[in-house]
Amino acid sequence: MFTASEHPLSPLLKKLGSLTRLSDRDEQAILHLPASPRVFAAGQDLVGEGDRPTRCWLIVEGWVQRYKVLDEGKRQISAFHVAGDMPDLQGLHLSVMDHNLGALTRVTALSVPHEALRELLLRIPELNAPFWRDTLVDAAIFREWVANVGRRPAYQRLAHLFCELYLKQVAVGLARDGRCPMPVTQVDLADATGLTSVHVNRTLRELRRDGLIELRGKRLEIPDWPRLVAAASFNPAYLHLASRPTA
Repeated sequence: MFTASEHPLSPLLKKLGSLTRLSDRDEQAILHLPASPRVFAAGQDLVGEGDRPTRCWLIVEGWVQRYKVLDEGKRQISAFHVAGDMPDLQGLHLSVMDHNLGALTRVTALSVPHEALRELLLRIPELNAPFWRDTLVDAAIFREWVANVGRRPAYQRLAHLFCELYLKQVAVGLARDGRCPMPVTQVDLADATGLTSVHVNRTLRELRRDGLIELRGKRLEIPDWPRLVAAASFNPAYLHLASRPTA
């Protein structure tokens, strides 16, 4: 018998719990959802554009990118997802995928049938709000990404992205003390920010020079969180966290 913290679905509880308060009844109902594990290799799609999914994927470990590929083969990343995210929840109501979800790293994910989720939400209507809030927060993050790519200069653009990815991981217990996983390449950062990889490389050097970040292996270190926040003009309100995590 699993405790809530040991249960395979516990990342979902952490994510929803970072956005709103869940009752004990709600938590137990979520933990009883049927879920089947699957491992995806880096570069493999969980769901592809044009697919008609019958399940949602909960990320348990690893990073997933939300992306589109244009006719000329160029990729645009519109979100990074981490453990606790259920990035294709909209598939409950939108029958055809209009983008791709791909593994950036080796990913462990749980498959939750749409039928089981619908039954849960009909049986306990109060649970509609946390799941709906999760999709609304995804939309808020997307709006911020549009502003980031469209209007912020490169230095501020990358600083802002690092602030967001750090706080998202703090909220679900994956980061603390100014350190977090950051398993993205400079090409990934370029495709997420609308910059060239050369421009990303130059901007990362500037952020390091100014003592705002360090990238060591596949980890991000933030020596001075207040200065990074100031450089990014970062306001975490769009993440809509139930309680603002401390850096």
